[in-house]
Amino acid sequence: MNSRLKKLTKCQSFWPLMVLLAILLVNGVVSGGAFFQMRIVDGHLYGRLIDILRNGSKLMLLATGMTMVLATGGTDISVGSVMAISGAIACSVVDGRILSSLGGSVTAAVLIAVLAGVLCGAWNGLLVSKIKIQPIVATMILMVAGRGIAQLITDGKIVTVNSDAYYFINGGYILGLPFPLFIVGFFVLLIMLFTKKTAFGLFVESTGCNPVSSRFAGINVDRVKLVVYTFCGAMAAIAGLIESAGIKGADCNNAGLMIEMDAILAVAIGGTSLAGGRFSIPASIVGALIIQSITTSVYAMGVAPEVTQVVKALIVVAICLAQSKKFKAAVAARLTSRKAVSAA
Repeated sequence: MNSRLKKLTKCQSFWPLMVLLAILLVNGVVSGGAFFQMRIVDGHLYGRLIDILRNGSKLMLLATGMTMVLATGGTDISVGSVMAISGAIACSVVDGRILSSLGGSVTAAVLIAVLAGVLCGAWNGLLVSKIKIQPIVATMILMVAGRGIAQLITDGKIVTVNSDAYYFINGGYILGLPFPLFIVGFFVLLIMLFTKKTAFGLFVESTGCNPVSSRFAGINVDRVKLVVYTFCGAMAAIAGLIESAGIKGADCNNAGLMIEMDAILAVAIGGTSLAGGRFSIPASIVGALIIQSITTSVYAMGVAPEVTQVVKALIVVAICLAQSKKFKAAVAARLTSRKAVSAA
């Protein structure tokens, strides 16, 4: 029994899941059980838990892409801007501002927006893998320029759309559950199968642990980095579609603003080292739900939204300390000395 428990606690998703359950439990106690109440209206499930899942869908997608990038030892701080570009393109196509010959086709708008995200990710991957620019600098270029590109697409205006088909991306339901959950489930399952059933997952971990040794072992490190950045861009584009569909428009100034920090934090909470190496998609998904749960809790309790940023900052500090070998060694030495004094 003890060996099973010890093996369970070593699972990368275990402690993030315990933290998530603790947050939900505290919310349930504070709200007197109202936090867990669910109701069915017109065959659709409603409740705070559903709100967390729906509102956290964007962050879960971003965390999935960011996990792969961080696992290679890189980072991508341009995902918020890619979301803005994606939403701007999709809404402009549906509205007929651009490519009016498509007749406002939602399918075409979605495909073009995702393609734009893929190109943005490939651009970041090219700068990092081929031109050898540091990841934070390479992605900062698109972070800054991306919102300008999005505003050029919309002529600096907020583009609103009135399309039920486009709104379905965020507001639709299937089997009583929000449609964004099915989007997240599809892509998470796809990337997990790809990384677990092929050697690519090992290539990513190897690249993050030691890119030089990986190259000598025959792994095309540059190609691995190009693929993960491209995938991250695609996930950001899909997240942008969900966000723009939710507000029925494209707000280039505020779409995905600072969400890249939440994505990185979600992956870090999931236990993926910011220095690269071992990664876990499910743990990152739990990390995203933790962040969304904290945000929802703060709003539900009527606390000022600014407090959320403070809580996130404290979490970042705790994660950095937990990943510091020097800090853990110092704590272990301190505990050992205290035990020795107590025994004496």
